[in-house]
Amino acid sequence: MIALLRRDLALAVRAGGGFGLGLAFFLIVVVLVPFGVGPEAEVLTRIAPGILWVAALLAALLSLDRIFALDFEDGSLPLLATSPLPLEGVALVKGIAHWITTGLPLTLAAPALGFLLNLAPTAYLWLLLSLALGTPALSMIGTFGAALTVGLRRGGLLMSLLVLPLYVPTLIFGAEAVRRGADGLDPSTSLLMLAGITLGSFALLPFAASLALRVNLR
Repeated sequence: MIALLRRDLALAVRAGGGFGLGLAFFLIVVVLVPFGVGPEAEVLTRIAPGILWVAALLAALLSLDRIFALDFEDGSLPLLATSPLPLEGVALVKGIAHWITTGLPLTLAAPALGFLLNLAPTAYLWLLLSLALGTPALSMIGTFGAALTVGLRRGGLLMSLLVLPLYVPTLIFGAEAVRRGADGLDPSTSLLMLAGITLGSFALLPFAASLALRVNLR
């Protein structure tokens, strides 16, 4: 599993679908928002939690189609399916690799980009914590979506339609945690919900993804 993780991290960087693409998209969205809604500080402060979370979600979505596509194209995915490592482990490693190359950089960059949206000073810690708890779920849900559409023509569009509704609970609780932190309220309930979604995703979705891969590889 460690060897597969190292391989996926190297492929993500070489293929150009890793942290650079997601961070660039995240930055572009955050920079463009003030041009669309105006430079009023109060407006930006009010919408900053939602904008940051939506931007992070869409940035994570950009590279989902590459999770299994490269392995499918070069023929290594059938070899992984017949290797001693079970497909559940393969799906789990793919999700972790996607989070390391996409979710983790977005989480670390979010506080700096929050400054551009005039995020309330009390919300920075909660923004970091909410993204750290929520982005792993985005990666694992995306891995499941990528497994469902691997090998399909224009599978990226179909995968987005399948995955986006599953992202909604994570988006709601993530933005709400930051919003409550900005207002000086207790965001612990939202953070616990995020943690529960992430744990549930990592506990269940590797099995669902492996089943989808077995069907698509027949």
